[in-house]
Amino acid sequence: MVQRLTISLDQEVATAIDAFMERRGYTNRSEAIRDLVRRALADPAASEPEAAHSVAAVSYVYDHHRRQLSSRLATAQHDHHDLVVATTHVHLDHHNCLEVCLLRGDTGAVRGFAEAVLSERDVRYGQFNLIPLRPGEPHSHDDEGT
Repeated sequence: MVQRLTISLDQEVATAIDAFMERRGYTNRSEAIRDLVRRALADPAASEPEAAHSVAAVSYVYDHHRRQLSSRLATAQHDHHDLVVATTHVHLDHHNCLEVCLLRGDTGAVRGFAEAVLSERDVRYGQFNLIPLRPGEPHSHDDEGT
């Protein structure tokens, strides 16, 4: 059974999908988007069992002129100061900024914060890289390197 979904995309994303389709030989947008979604859902990080704690990097590009987005993103980081270890902000051009937030903490909280930032309206591109921390792994600071 196939369900029909309607989505709205800005022109830049629609153009990128059309270019992707042409490079890969797709004949319609539905096939291309279906494969992109399947690939995202099959990502091992998305299906990996949750570790209690994780570190992560969430990076995103946004237009700082859009609807107080810079302020909303800064507020979100302040509201989650327990998770945000550091943030790097880079001015790419007159409109676009790149931010990379390094996160550490409870995996569910880290994932929730990253997904909230990436789904924020007017965040254009984003990536989330989660690294689970396994408790009980050997750890030493002695001179023997064990």
